[in-house]
Amino acid sequence: MRTSLVLLGLLNACGLGAQQVADPGFRPVFSDAAFPPGKGAVVVIDEAHGNFHTRDGRYQGFTRVAEADGHRVRTWDTAFDPEALNAVDVLVIANALHPSNAEQWALPTPSAFTAAEVSAVRKWVEDGGALLLLADHMPFAGAASELAEAFSFAVSNCFALREPQRPMDLFAIGEGLVAEGPAAGLDTVVTFTGSAFRLAPDAQPLLELGPAWTLLEPDTAWRFSDGTRRRTGEGWVQGAYLEVGRGRMVLLGEAAMFSAQLAGPERQPVGMNHPQARGNVALLRGTLRWLTRR
Repeated sequence: MRTSLVLLGLLNACGLGAQQVADPGFRPVFSDAAFPPGKGAVVVIDEAHGNFHTRDGRYQGFTRVAEADGHRVRTWDTAFDPEALNAVDVLVIANALHPSNAEQWALPTPSAFTAAEVSAVRKWVEDGGALLLLADHMPFAGAASELAEAFSFAVSNCFALREPQRPMDLFAIGEGLVAEGPAAGLDTVVTFTGSAFRLAPDAQPLLELGPAWTLLEPDTAWRFSDGTRRRTGEGWVQGAYLEVGRGRMVLLGEAAMFSAQLAGPERQPVGMNHPQARGNVALLRGTLRWLTRR
């Protein structure tokens, strides 16, 4: 176990500096779009909280899927305010970070959001808003934990890894994928090394982990040793959905799954453009449909 962890850490530490860019060739077209062009929901992608994924950056693939389904995708560049949120149908927060972690992916990992913002988002969802919160491996999980806790989810600021370790994880029916709600009708979904969380009391699972998984909670991203805190993945999940008052939310512990990127010098596909991740496009479409009650 120790050798594989060290190897994984070394490989991915190198990868941190490797270029990750949006795949310009990823341009989905749907014959069964949820809405006519520009007539769908107002989907706003947060860019005000140090987000690793942005509308025209690493989440360009997300933007293109949503727009191909008829949604109107906008950016959010200010603190979350109750009145301003009323103009939003779906709020997307992907890999937010506190400013102190912008260049240092190490503990501590403070909340990316103020207490007032957490309260505003919670109330907005209760009043009928729709939230898609994505919090990747440490430090992103730590930065989103207070917002997730406002909805009674308990987030581990970890790397969720399956044995044997691999650059991506396949969830299938009977192997972690719960094909209901946003995932209704799906056979497989792929994630690319994320975090994990405990379900809120009324939440339903989408992606379940299990005893083959280990949650590693390092002091610094991608640095593992025999002293790194670890837990079993039994009882933890990487995806869930929840109805809150008149609103809805989906929480995912991995964000690259809804991107379409080219990574590293060999420009390897990561996200919805990966050959084995075709179910991810359907999951994104299903997630937006479920959030908007389409």
